[in-house]
Amino acid sequence: MSTPQTEQPFEVNAELLAQLMSSDTFCPPEPQTIAETGLTEQFIEALLCRHLAVIGGNSGRRLAASVCLPLRLIAPILESLRGRKLVTHSGVAPLNDYNYILTEAGHERARGYLRQSSYIGPAPVPLTEYVVSVEAQSIADEAPSRQTLLEACRSISVEPKLFDLLGPALNSCAGMFLYGAPGNGKSTLARCVTSCFGQSIWVPHAIIENGEIIKFFDTQFHHAIAQQEDGVLRATTIDRRWVRVERPTVVVGGELTLDNLELRFNRDSNVNEAPLQLKSNCGCLLIDDFGRQRIAPGELLNRWIVPLESRHDFLTLPSGRKIQVPFQQLIIFSTNLEPEDLVDEAFLRRIPYKIHMTDPTDEEFHHLFRLYCSKFGCEYRKDVVNYLLEAEGLSVVQGSAFGQGPAFRISYARNRELTPTPKRGRHVH
Repeated sequence: MSTPQTEQPFEVNAELLAQLMSSDTFCPPEPQTIAETGLTEQFIEALLCRHLAVIGGNSGRRLAASVCLPLRLIAPILESLRGRKLVTHSGVAPLNDYNYILTEAGHERARGYLRQSSYIGPAPVPLTEYVVSVEAQSIADEAPSRQTLLEACRSISVEPKLFDLLGPALNSCAGMFLYGAPGNGKSTLARCVTSCFGQSIWVPHAIIENGEIIKFFDTQFHHAIAQQEDGVLRATTIDRRWVRVERPTVVVGGELTLDNLELRFNRDSNVNEAPLQLKSNCGCLLIDDFGRQRIAPGELLNRWIVPLESRHDFLTLPSGRKIQVPFQQLIIFSTNLEPEDLVDEAFLRRIPYKIHMTDPTDEEFHHLFRLYCSKFGCEYRKDVVNYLLEAEGLSVVQGSAFGQGPAFRISYARNRELTPTPKRGRHVH
């Protein structure tokens, strides 16, 4: 087992945290000064020069939109660059604006900045501000009700007694094992429960710590949603360095390696990519088909045994410096193996909820076919479902939360125009 890192407390702006926690909705306000961005003028200057070098000349407003900072904050920096003959006006833009291009000296300066880092995109937010956002939006502050859980699982069939087990696990946010036979809907159920935690969250495009940029926003896991002009959002101008997304559900399967759990440094761009567990903060991290990964369960134990208990993780920057980051998500291990056969007692103590998903009943299958027949606009015929259950051997498929197979079977039946025929004996396709 690896030796735990020395724990260093977060240096969080207590005043900012208190201000954010005083509202029911976390909302990152637009910075009014350079100091409020948490960035230096030199960093913003380098970012603007890289944009002009890679994308070409642009108006002040478009540059501001590209780096997601207010025009009033970058305008003095652009004028400073112009005064040093690094940029020049190439024309007048609408709304009392100018178009900017790099001069020869500006291109030389930009090449130096690009050698340091080729990152172009929204300006990053400081790590301390990201930590505050996780504290303010943590799922630990949510308390899903039974009705909320029922609503989240309305598209699948779940045994009533399973809700009695899921409820405490979700409210504790301590993680769980879902285990049972293959194909019984464990992964489908895991995807549904994330919606129990309700509202959207704000995540940054990128994070900066000690001059190192970490790309965070990932369209694979972070689904952006439109801003609604209500409540706090109407009263406050938003910091555009943040994106409003659905609570993330990060799903990883057999492709998981230890490298996926560390910062991935791109030597060509000198930019880091956030690991999976960081991207899943304030949401759900599903380890699908646990025990079948490229890494042994014991290796994952050594990597996560401290984060699972302390709720924070340590990541290593390319410079060798370690940073402390939040580890606050609902972790679900989905497996068709017994948990005791996969990991030792130390790991099991940190995942206190082990939920066994049992075989489905014929009644559950009928319920699912009625559900999906309505969804697909098909006629529900009890005799056809019985035919599939008996003659086609569907009843041997495991699935107490079975929710995807019926859609396939309905499509299959519609295409073949299945009608009951004399039984041919049980077999499985």
